[in-house]
Amino acid sequence: MLAAWRDWRDTRRVRKMGFTQAQWQAAVAGWPVLNRYSDQERQSLMALSFRFLARKSVVPGGDFQITDAMCLKVATMACVPILKLGLDWYNGWYTVILYESAFVPNRPHRTPDGVVHPCGPVLSGEAWQQGPVILSWEAVCHSGGASNVVIHEMSHKLDMRYQGANGAPPLHQGMRPQKWHDIFSKAFGELQEDYRHHRPMPVDAYALTGPGEFFAVCSEAFFEAPDQLYQDWPDLYNLLARFYRQGEKSL
Repeated sequence: MLAAWRDWRDTRRVRKMGFTQAQWQAAVAGWPVLNRYSDQERQSLMALSFRFLARKSVVPGGDFQITDAMCLKVATMACVPILKLGLDWYNGWYTVILYESAFVPNRPHRTPDGVVHPCGPVLSGEAWQQGPVILSWEAVCHSGGASNVVIHEMSHKLDMRYQGANGAPPLHQGMRPQKWHDIFSKAFGELQEDYRHHRPMPVDAYALTGPGEFFAVCSEAFFEAPDQLYQDWPDLYNLLARFYRQGEKSL
């Protein structure tokens, strides 16, 4: 009953927003990730993106002027990870704050040397446990390679659904937590060794910040540079494919 009412409400809000297929196509044109999806999948992604905007508010940080095209692009990138999971995986939060460029959180920040600073470091994205996702539009526009700030922060939101952003999101039936832990831990250790020995690394060194960031960075690579991630870590790639329910490859 609740699901039916929510679908009715979403449909009503989408109709009221009045977005068209042409608007959506123009907003996401040039994002190579979409080329990997069939026409039917792109239609589903468009519909899911509209529903995302029916449930979430995209609001400006500061005096930044936000356009419909910006909202559609952010929503589409946000919906790629949940294309096969469903919008309910983003339940429990309601707002995306979009700044023009990098932003500085207005809260105390402790650096590794123990010094507490009045403000946090400069960020391009942030996801709060029970709050908004905050993004830099400049960073959104620089998505590519193996980097995507929207997918990064949205993967944190998925991770936070189970015991916080610790790199262990809620797994589907049939997926073994121990296997997830073992494969991710092995790859994390390999990345640490690459960093220590100044070797080329499969993903950005920011992944070494902790298990939650490792999961988020690998999720970025899974969608933006899947072939390279599969080549470097096929077992980890296929775990992510099972979790996101898309892109699985044969070993």
